[in-house]
Amino acid sequence: MGRTATSAAAHRRAPRAATLAKKALSIRPRTPRSADALPRPGPESGGRSGARRTGGLGTIDWPATLLGGRPRTLADLQRRPRSARPAELWVVIVDASGSTGRHGALTQAKGLLAELFEQAYRQRVRLAVLDAQGAEPRWHVQGQKASGHLRRWLDELGAGGGTPLIPALRLAHEWVQRRQRLKPSEQQRQLILTDGRLRDWPALPASPCPTLLVDIECAPIRLGRARRLAEALGAEYRHLEALAPATAQAGW
Repeated sequence: MGRTATSAAAHRRAPRAATLAKKALSIRPRTPRSADALPRPGPESGGRSGARRTGGLGTIDWPATLLGGRPRTLADLQRRPRSARPAELWVVIVDASGSTGRHGALTQAKGLLAELFEQAYRQRVRLAVLDAQGAEPRWHVQGQKASGHLRRWLDELGAGGGTPLIPALRLAHEWVQRRQRLKPSEQQRQLILTDGRLRDWPALPASPCPTLLVDIECAPIRLGRARRLAEALGAEYRHLEALAPATAQAGW
């Protein structure tokens, strides 16, 4: 039943799952202005020039918006300055162990990931995707652009096996640190999707880049370990359900 049932369910995602998926950009907090960016358009002293137009009409910065709470009005939406467009990399760690197959947890997470990959493609963001399932974690892409390969992998992804999440976190930590040395101007963001159902874990170093942990535990009785894991990593924490808009009056 495993993989086949889960794959079939992924094709029948409810509209709510699609709405949740659009919140996947919460992997990025507000991007700081680059060091050499000028604060306003027009000439500056010394003959330098700022941006040709203000950054207020840039694309919506969903990470910064969502980290401030659910937007209720247009004024709550944070926007990214047009002049600040550094190269970006999104590191995605997916817990697809057996426990995530219960109560539709992985199915909802896959809806979120599908939209994330689509947004990465549109924004020309590079991806590094690591799954934690079975005996050991496995990379699927490492710094490549979104492609059909990821879509096929996601369609076939089913829950099962053990939970090598801690080895996955360590592997990603080391990889990101190497990446930072090789590409110091690139901005890395990390997204972890897990139900946190681990017996225990050793001391962990803080994540080497801004990180959001999305708790996908959907069981009626919840252990709440994903929140503890987020605290141990110094990561932002959100439950999958909290990423859905509270009302239709959010203004977007």
